[in-house]
Amino acid sequence: MSADPAYDGYFADPFLLRTSDGYVAYGSPEPFRGDSASFEALVSTDLRSWNSIGTVFIGDPAVGSDCWAPEVVEADGGWWMYYSAGFGIAGHHVRVARADSPLGPFVDQGVNLTPEETFAIDASPFLDADGTRYLYFARDVLDAERPGTHLAVRRMVSMTELAPETVSVLTPNALWQRYEADREMYGRRGDWYTLEGPTVVRRDDSYVLFYSGGSWEGPDYGVSFASAASALGPWTHASADLPLVLSRALTGQRGPGHNSVLVLEDGTAVIAYHAWDEAGARRQLHIAPLNWHASTPSVMA
Repeated sequence: MSADPAYDGYFADPFLLRTSDGYVAYGSPEPFRGDSASFEALVSTDLRSWNSIGTVFIGDPAVGSDCWAPEVVEADGGWWMYYSAGFGIAGHHVRVARADSPLGPFVDQGVNLTPEETFAIDASPFLDADGTRYLYFARDVLDAERPGTHLAVRRMVSMTELAPETVSVLTPNALWQRYEADREMYGRRGDWYTLEGPTVVRRDDSYVLFYSGGSWEGPDYGVSFASAASALGPWTHASADLPLVLSRALTGQRGPGHNSVLVLEDGTAVIAYHAWDEAGARRQLHIAPLNWHASTPSVMA
């Protein structure tokens, strides 16, 4: 695995898309700049050399000064971008934008897809083999053994509407997923755990859910996975005996996480993720081969 980033600039929460012309990567900008409600896109023909085409989406400052984690899917004659918008680290909700091209410009559709949630981020659309669409996302849950940000899913009625029922997907189960000890949140203090960045891959008749855990700002942010026999679960955490899919110990990188998975035309797959540079100043794009041992994913051969 190369320690060198695939792109030198700041590019967090990367999502890879294959198109008829090659590949597009979408990512989050540096947060908390005050003008960060926008997304940049990169293009490549070989997954190695990437060039920026600039901003493909500009958010509405009325609904959020910060936009995070875009993911794009083609459907119904257009390209749909799912993302969260909020103010700093507060008040985020999942929204959707549309474009006639994967290169944008994407236009917000004026829909808050998670109005009932206190905080919702990292939306990830998934098309099942039977044609059913689902939207996975992360949300804050207080009434739990490990309060914090957990994972959930809702069926998609259309590209701009979700079914009313929210299904819990995955709750924190390990110390490495702790975001911060004795954190003050929602008027109370306690250990806060975080699962975020969900992405689902179907392997034969099983489903594999990748997710990130811990603090995105820290060196020990990492990626693990869970498995299920259905897109709605129930989901089972990977065995504690297995190493994380991405970790500082495995990659030597600071805080590797928030991944997407792209299955290539030949059936092989790559995993895209971000990691901090050595100075801890920039989250940068990294791409590595993703290997499978039965239904267990690994970036090691």
